[in-house]
Amino acid sequence: MSGAREPNERLRAAVAAGGWSYDGLARAVRRVAAENGELLRTNKSAVAHWVAGSRPAGRTAAYIVEALSRRGGRPLTPDAIGLAGSGHTAEEDDPVSEGIVLGRADLDRLEFLRTAAFTTAGVAMPLDYDHDAVSRMLRARGTLGSVGDEEVQVVRQVTAAFAAADERLGGGHGLSTVAAYLADTAAPLLRCRFPDDIVRRSAFGAAAELAYLAGWKHHDLGREGIAQRYYLVGYRLACESDPHSHAAWMMRALAHQALSLGQPQHCIELIGRAIMRSRQRLDGQTEALLHVTHARAHARMRQRGDAARALLAAENALTRPAEPQPTFSAVAGPAAGTVASHTARALTDLGDHLGTERQHRSALRKWDREKFRRVHVLTHADLGDSLAAQARYDEAVGAWTRSLDLTSGVDSGRAQTAMRSVVPALLTYRRRGVPGAVDLYERLARYDIDRTMRT
Repeated sequence: MSGAREPNERLRAAVAAGGWSYDGLARAVRRVAAENGELLRTNKSAVAHWVAGSRPAGRTAAYIVEALSRRGGRPLTPDAIGLAGSGHTAEEDDPVSEGIVLGRADLDRLEFLRTAAFTTAGVAMPLDYDHDAVSRMLRARGTLGSVGDEEVQVVRQVTAAFAAADERLGGGHGLSTVAAYLADTAAPLLRCRFPDDIVRRSAFGAAAELAYLAGWKHHDLGREGIAQRYYLVGYRLACESDPHSHAAWMMRALAHQALSLGQPQHCIELIGRAIMRSRQRLDGQTEALLHVTHARAHARMRQRGDAARALLAAENALTRPAEPQPTFSAVAGPAAGTVASHTARALTDLGDHLGTERQHRSALRKWDREKFRRVHVLTHADLGDSLAAQARYDEAVGAWTRSLDLTSGVDSGRAQTAMRSVVPALLTYRRRGVPGAVDLYERLARYDIDRTMRT
């Protein structure tokens, strides 16, 4: 922290309005930072310094804004709490421009993107988004040359290739190339003339899928603020392509991220709206993925009846006759495997660990191990957690060991987090003499997954 100034009365008032002590705000800021992959040691003394006029460092200002927004139940701005100019920037006026800006900022490691933080306000954005106004603006703008369907299909081919590599090698593989291709090729393409509206919609859809992939890669690396920015761009581009089905899929992406971070606010309404706007427009596999995400949102809120109905709707959708699946959802892999995996997560929230185990094992059978290597890493880790919850400790160690076996060559923050998360249990199991616990603990130490294990 640097640059002492006049006392920040706006921040003082916001903390008081939330009924928080300085220590309470410090804990909330640490939680938000952890969601975004950053370990802070913020304490009440730091909060006192901010109130006295010091400026928070790095992304901390964005974390303060988010913590206070959640406390008050409404979105705040940095200016509202006296932190304007602390790395929070206004969005571009259209999704095409923002796609270019995001991609270039990602490549150049620019500060405004580096300091981006996940926000619950971002999750709710589609609920009030005025697509018609943006569409009129985009159509009224000048054009730069002309393109046809061939160029659009190349964008789709590039996206498909990097999506396949992502599943095998993790989010860190090829990320800079994806960002550059979005900024330099896919997004600028949208400023051109098209032979007809069909090609135009296809071009916006292809760019939306590429933005989704960039967001997914950052999510896999634990960079949640950047991931959300890409998802929001992808949603806005998808609205221009298909405001019903594709836009609904991007709403699912935003909800999926929020649920992964334990932030279910807005998710039930968001997915409910997505299901309504895409009704009778989606194939059974894609519809099943929307329903199972809805089930996860209800389960996170402990709404058992609603969760059960959503899970049944997902199962019923999977039984529908085979229909062509759009590329935007096909990139997620076999729908049956994803439904099983997300059903397991819903059952975990509901405390059904035996049901969780069965669903994880079902998911493993449905996912090709080589094509979806990262999925197997994460699913074996989750399977171990469900076994541990049933006091089947040696089986849990076996599942975690299998997960570690598969991490070789996978550049995934989520995989690393999954491995770190088993360390506390292993410390206990080692003392109890659980078979395999010592070997796994030592292997994790050698791989340097968590340096604190060496102390």
